[in-house]
Amino acid sequence: MNLDKENILSLLENIVHPEFEKNIVELGMIEDIDISGNEISFSLLPKRQQDPFVASVKKKCEQLLSEKFSTVKIKVIELHKRQNTVKHKQIHENYGLQNVKHTVAVMSGKGGVGKSTISVNLAATLASRGFKVGLADADIYGPSIPQMFGVQNAQPMMVKVDGFELIEPVESYGVKLMSISLFINHTDALMWRAPMATSALRQLAGGTYWGELDFLLIDFPPGTGDIHLTMTQELKLDGVIIVTTPQPVALADAIRGINMFGNDKINVPILGLVENMAWFTPEELPENRYYIFGMNGGKNLAAEKQIPLLAEIPIVQSIRQSGDDGIPSVFTNDIRAKVFDELADNFLKQIK
Repeated sequence: MNLDKENILSLLENIVHPEFEKNIVELGMIEDIDISGNEISFSLLPKRQQDPFVASVKKKCEQLLSEKFSTVKIKVIELHKRQNTVKHKQIHENYGLQNVKHTVAVMSGKGGVGKSTISVNLAATLASRGFKVGLADADIYGPSIPQMFGVQNAQPMMVKVDGFELIEPVESYGVKLMSISLFINHTDALMWRAPMATSALRQLAGGTYWGELDFLLIDFPPGTGDIHLTMTQELKLDGVIIVTTPQPVALADAIRGINMFGNDKINVPILGLVENMAWFTPEELPENRYYIFGMNGGKNLAAEKQIPLLAEIPIVQSIRQSGDDGIPSVFTNDIRAKVFDELADNFLKQIK
């Protein structure tokens, strides 16, 4: 094989970046190839600062080229700073958010308490009132937002803004949506470590062209781990809504979430608590209430922590059914719409 730029690029096309799942030539990571005597040099440009895979990519470049050109000295130059680094960072991490007035996280200390149901119906209710609303599905290991809006088969397009390619969100019921599940097979398990998951979420939030929004709701994954800390710090949240059920095991995890966001180092305003599954109400007997998970657990916790109780959401079969059918509950005329109207009213009173 001849030692020339074309052959070097051809070889480097065999190296795939683990995060972006494209080869490094296609990603534009190779620049300034220079062949001088028995030495090859080129610039290896990370796609973003603090790329955790750049060291392994560099090693693969050296190994691959050394195998083909054994007498050639390989010199890979890692450029973590470029003339347009600041602009590049702003475009890819912040540009999509620059016209968003309020960014609010919806989180729960544990899974299975209906956090995504609350996110979907709050977003849809606000949109139905004329607000410009976006919803980012940051529950990266269990994304469900697209299905609950009936757009699970949608394929997001890219849009060019100021010379940069950003993701164009999918729109349903007046809400702009983005989720990792729109880019993967619905049955695939995402076996990602925290740095890769955080990177993907950063791109979904900041790399999506949201346009002008009054509210961007972010459906966080359950828990209080590394992803939550990183995303909270980078997104500059205006507030957080905590979702729980009345039972003690859920309340214990909700307290951890409250303490996390109230910590001096994070200090994100807690807009309030939503008690989901507060009681069971049969559709045919709307006045009957059965407290199958306990009574007033969320209400008592809100009073204890001196935070607003935004809403008590009952268990109604049709709420579950509407989520599975991809129709937010606000677009009905029964008890479902009323409780989410109350949630929206109280939310708007708290947001500043």
